[in-house]
Amino acid sequence: MDGNGRWATQRGRPRLFGHHAGAKRVREVVQSCPDVGVDYLTIFAFSTENWKRTQVEVAGLMSLFRRYITKEARALDQFGARVRFIGDRMRLDAKLIKLMDDLEDMTSSNTAVNLTIALNYGGRDEVARATKRLARDVAQGRLSPDDVDEETLPKYLDTYVLPDPDLVIRTSGEARISNFLLWQSAYAEYEFIDTLWPDFTAEEFASLCASYGGRDRRFGAVKT
Repeated sequence: MDGNGRWATQRGRPRLFGHHAGAKRVREVVQSCPDVGVDYLTIFAFSTENWKRTQVEVAGLMSLFRRYITKEARALDQFGARVRFIGDRMRLDAKLIKLMDDLEDMTSSNTAVNLTIALNYGGRDEVARATKRLARDVAQGRLSPDDVDEETLPKYLDTYVLPDPDLVIRTSGEARISNFLLWQSAYAEYEFIDTLWPDFTAEEFASLCASYGGRDRRFGAVKT
């Protein structure tokens, strides 16, 4: 969900103004998922690298996350969204973690759409944490080194209960993946679009999903 800061700057407003505008856009996209056949949606809210931003912006974002969860929890539950969070929670404050836990519990039986929020998430960090857990199981004799393969590691990732993404959309005109779902996106289709996230509509989302539906996915094979 990139481009919030630039969107605000273009309007002569502080960057946090753009983040608030971007947060409002999330509900529209989430609620459009059933209509376009999307069962799983993952949004990248805050990366492990985002701590490098100014203290004012980081503090504002953390406040926004707390307010967003508090404000949207009931609406997400009533809509039928099952919410999960991925990322390293250790650096987040206790109040935010409690809100995240409560929202996951509240929506655990919902089935309309699976919404995953990546918060303090980084693909490399996730793989490093997964590898550490895997190595611990090997060291303690719960897993044989000979059994470690590309089917084993995903069981230790934050996304172990989720399917790999089919389509990754990057807004704001940047043509890079920025440490997002590195392992899981090995064969994902990509869309890099110029739209800044606060301007991203459900209609554009539907159009991109329709375009994806016409792609020929071979996963490295050749059709005969």
